[in-house]
Formats: sequence, C-alpha cells, structure tokens
Amino acid sequence: MRSPKLAALELRRFGRGTLPRAALVALLVLPLLYGALYLWSFWDPYGRLDRIPVALVNDDEGATADGERITAGDDIADGLRDSGTFDWREVSAEEARRGVEDGTYYLSLTMPADFSRRIASSSGDSPETGALQVRTNDANNYIVGQISRTVFGEVREAASTKTSRSFLDRIFVSFSDLHGETVKAAKGADKLNGGIGTAEKGSKDLSDGLADASKGSGKLSRGVKDLHKGAGDLEDGSRKVADGTRRLAEKVNALDTEAGPFLKDNEKAIGNTARFVADSAGALRDDLDALKEEAPAAAKDARAASATVDGVHTARCEDAAVPDAACADLKKAKDAVAAAASVADDVSGLVTGHREDLKKLDGRLATLEKQARTLAGRAPHLSEDLEDAVTRINKLNTGAGKVAAGAKKLNKGLGTAETGARDLDKGVGELKTGADDLNGGLYKLVGGSGELAGGLHDGAEKIPDYDKRDRDVRTEVMADPVRLVSDDLHKAPNYGTGFAPYFIPLSLWVGAMVAYMLIAPMNRRALAAGASAWRIALAGWLPVVAIGVLQTLALMSVLHWGLGLQMARAAGTVGFLFLVAACFAALVQWLNARFGAAGRILVLALLMLQLTSAGGTYPVQTSPAFFNALHPFLPMTHVVEALRRLITGGGLGPVWAACAVLGAFTAGAVALTALTARRQQVWTPARLHPELSL
Repeated sequence: MRSPKLAALELRRFGRGTLPRAALVALLVLPLLYGALYLWSFWDPYGRLDRIPVALVNDDEGATADGERITAGDDIADGLRDSGTFDWREVSAEEARRGVEDGTYYLSLTMPADFSRRIASSSGDSPETGALQVRTNDANNYIVGQISRTVFGEVREAASTKTSRSFLDRIFVSFSDLHGETVKAAKGADKLNGGIGTAEKGSKDLSDGLADASKGSGKLSRGVKDLHKGAGDLEDGSRKVADGTRRLAEKVNALDTEAGPFLKDNEKAIGNTARFVADSAGALRDDLDALKEEAPAAAKDARAASATVDGVHTARCEDAAVPDAACADLKKAKDAVAAAASVADDVSGLVTGHREDLKKLDGRLATLEKQARTLAGRAPHLSEDLEDAVTRINKLNTGAGKVAAGAKKLNKGLGTAETGARDLDKGVGELKTGADDLNGGLYKLVGGSGELAGGLHDGAEKIPDYDKRDRDVRTEVMADPVRLVSDDLHKAPNYGTGFAPYFIPLSLWVGAMVAYMLIAPMNRRALAAGASAWRIALAGWLPVVAIGVLQTLALMSVLHWGLGLQMARAAGTVGFLFLVAACFAALVQWLNARFGAAGRILVLALLMLQLTSAGGTYPVQTSPAFFNALHPFLPMTHVVEALRRLITGGGLGPVWAACAVLGAFTAGAVALTALTARRQQVWTPARLHPELSL
C-alpha cells in the first residue's frame, strides 16, 4: 500500500467515534490556545496604558520671574492628563506613597513645592534645576516601571525644552536690547567723532592763535620793558624838576621875605621885569613844540634877561654917580634872575629828554606867563599880590613833587608790569605748547573715535536683532537642537503584530507535538508487514502535515479576522507556514520515532531551546553566549526572521533562506525517520520490554 493511502487510513481513525472526532477538533484548535490567546493578551498593551492608575502629586507653589507668573507644576499636570498616558489621579503625597506601596497605584509622580521657583531661577543669579520625583514599585509590576521611565523621560525632556525656550527667549531679547543700545552707542560715537573733529580743528586754531599771541606777548614784554626803562628816565627827570621847583620855591619864599619891602618901593622896575618874564614865557610857549631844539635859545634868553637885570643893577648901582637906594634890592633881584637863568638851563636839558613832561611844563609856563603878566599888570600892587604869587609857586613845587611821585609810582608799576609781561609771555608759550599737545592728542582721538564708531557699527551688525518670529524659531531649535527623525521601515502597527512571528511557530510546534501524541510516528502494521522504510516514514508524516495545514488555516483565520492581524504578504505567509508545519511535523516525528517516550521530552526541550535562542522578543545579542551559539542552527530562528518579512514587509532574502533551511530540516528529518523505521523492523528485547513507556 502506498504512503498516501496509509496516511488516509490513519486519518480515518478519527472519524470512527465521538471521542476521536473530539480529539481531531482539539488538535485543530490547540494552536489557537498558544497563538491566538497569547497574541490577544499582548495585542496592544501600549494602547491601553490609560487604564493604569497612577498617582499625581502637585505640590508646586508657583513662582514669578520678570513680572510673569510661572506655574510649571500645573502646566505639566494638565499636559499629563490630556496626554491619555496612564490614569492620572491627583492625590496627596502621603496617599501616593501609601498607594504605591500597597499596589493601589503602579507609580507616582511628584512635583515639589519649589519646582516652579527652581525653573524660574534660570534667569537669576543662582540657577537651579527643577526635579520631578518618580516613585515606582517593581513588586507591583516591573514592566510598568520600565514604561514609566520612558514616559517620564519624555515629560522631563518636554519640560526642560519649554524652560530652555523661555530662558533662551530672554537671551535673544537681551541680544535685541544689546543691539539697540549698540546702535545708539554707534550713533553717539559718530556724534562724538564729529565733535572731536570740530574740537581738533578748534584746537589747531587755538594753537595757531596762541602762536600769534606768543609773538604778541613777546612784543608786549619787550615794549613794557622799553616803557619801564623810559619810565625810569621820566622818574629821574621829574625828580630833578621837582628838586628845581623846590629850590625855586625856597628861593622865592626867601625872596618874598627879603624883597617884599623892596617890591613896595620898586613896583615899576618889577613890573618891567615881570613883563619881560611874561614875554619870555610867552615866547617859550610859542616855541614849545620845538622845545627840544630851541631849549638852548630859551636858556640864552633867560640869561639875557639876567644880563638885563645885571645892566639895570650896573646902571643904577655901579655906574651911577650916586648909587640908587634900592641897589641892595636890585642886587638880590639880579641874583634871583641869574638863578632863574640857571634853572632855565637845567630845565632845557631836562625838557630835551622828556617830551611827555613838556605838556605839563607848557601848562606851568602858561601859568607863569599869565602870572607874570598879571604881575606886570599888578606891579603897582605887587606887595599885595606877592603873597599870592608865592602861594602859586609853592603849588607849582607841590605839583612837581606829585609829578615826581607819580613818575616813581609809574616806574614801579611798569616794573611790575614788565615782570607780568614776562610771565604772560612765558605762560602764553606754555599755553602754545599745551595747545600743540592738545591738538596732537585730539588728532589721535579723532582717529580713535573713528575706530570706536566703526567698531560699534560693526559690532551692531554682528549682534543679532531678532523679532518674535525669529526668536520662536531659534529658541525652538536651540532648546531642542537634536531631533530624532524616526523612519520606521515596515512599521508594525501594534505590539501583537510584532510578536506574531514568534508566537505563530510556537503554536505550530505545539500542534505537531500534540498530534504525535495521538498519531503514531510510524504505522505498526506497515512495520510488521515489512513495508518500505520511506513509505512508513511518509505514512506517519503526511497525516500530521495535513493536520498542520488545517491548524495553520484555523490560526491565521482567527488572527486575521478575529484580532485584525494585517500581513504584507498574506498568501506568502500562509504558504510559508504550510512549509513550517511540514518541517516541524518531520522533526517531531523523528524524535518520537527514534527515541520513543523520551522523544516527547526531547521535543519539549528542543522547543525551549528554540524559544530562547530564536530572538523572538529581545535581540539574540542580548542573550548569553550559549543561546547566541545555538541561534543560527535551529529552524525556529529562520522561521521568525522570515515571518517578520512576510508579515510586516521587507526583502525576501531571509524568506528564501528560511525555505531552504526548512526544506533541508524536513528532508533530513524524514530521512532519519526512514532510517529509524528500517531499524525498527528488527525486533529486539529492548523493543519488547522498553525501559520507559508513556
């Protein structure tokens, strides 16, 4: 009998009663218990996180920064409640602690009282970090703790980003303020540069003016020096004039004393003499402009007058037969006139060097002329007027004394002026030097202020000036400069889809394992009849392959239409699972055929090894080295990798590789089963009395 017929006979046994039929149904449904139920329970746990009770403690008291109220705790609490992650229940700190301990809450999140104050401190002198306090209890559930760390990491990052954006926005506002102030400073520097330029021009003009002033002060100093020298000469001359008038006054006073009586007796002669003096004074006044040249002539006239008086005296006293009784008085008059002539000589010498005093002398001569004519006119009354004349001469003496005193003061004052002029010239010279230095310094300052203005303009151009839109864009980038751009190739829509490549082969392995608990791996009748070993092996393998195909169809139907599993390559997935069922059936058949009752234990052990080394949950690289070593040599490894490509998408390279591997395992297992069948066609005591029977 051929193998397909033997396989059909094996399957017909399940139609011969209620219990066999129930057993066949159980075989078909059993993979659902492993595949569908497992995946159903794990299908979308992250989509139901909002059912997990979590304690939220918001003790934040808020804070104020730059006049703005900050309530970071309230903001985060509102954001968490709106996020739909966890079932947030706002409670007190004590209730949260107690709830996490007894399992009422899986975890708690606490925002301390100073949370906002610490965040606001970033704009102050002593910035501090705000701390979110998370309390978990792995005794409640370890996975929830792991999920919470991820969620709260995102919460912390979002809070930090928001705080950073606020802080950076203030920095950018400060940049704008600094830009504005720098622009103002640059404009001020421009004005300063212009002002300093004007000042530099003014300092140059000042320097030039002081140069002229220095020349003028030098001339002034020399002029005052010459004037001082002339004033010295004037002092000497006026002193001599004063001495002369003093002597004149003394003599006139003496003459008044002595000649007073004579005047009464010689009024006519005195009148003539007075007229002569008046005429002489008038002539002297007429020639006063040329006094320097004609002073000697005036002195000569004075001497002539003296000679006239001498002639009168000689005629009336010396040559007269009878001397005049007034000879004694005439002699005194002669002496007086001679003295006047001597004084005239002295005055002539003085007048030559003292032109300024000639004006005063002219006044005095005018007075003398007037008085002399008055004297001539009043000669009959000389005795009466003598006292008045003496008084006037005394006044002339006094005036000459005052002139001398004034000339002395003038000389002294000009001495002081000369010293002052020298000091002025020296000071102007120093001012000239200082003005030159000032001009040089201002010249440098003009260059420096120009550089300052240019530097401030350049700095203003380099200092950014951001508007609100620019600040928003830049603070967003700087607060979160590195964004994770996630590009999921062939993304699994949920947790169950991601685990399906792991649980589906598990359920098919269990299905084959249970099937060979009900179906003999080798037909005993065929063994006893001496049928071909290959026929025996195929006859025991094909029924389980058929059951495996039915199990696959039932499982995938429930997963697709019941749970919503979406497959990128549905037909390829189902066809590949048929191959998987065939391979697993061959492996389980050989282990049961070769090792008998112990084979069932080996089947279970091989399942465990495949589950732990297939990398179905975590990457196999995270497992110990033992499982990494087994990973490439077990069929489930290749099944998991192929199903991932068939269900979620991707290249088919691993699929074709898995087909080759599964084909090799299937052929090898069937061949080994055939070899085992050949051996078991020979009965031995061990087969007749097995050590273990299950």
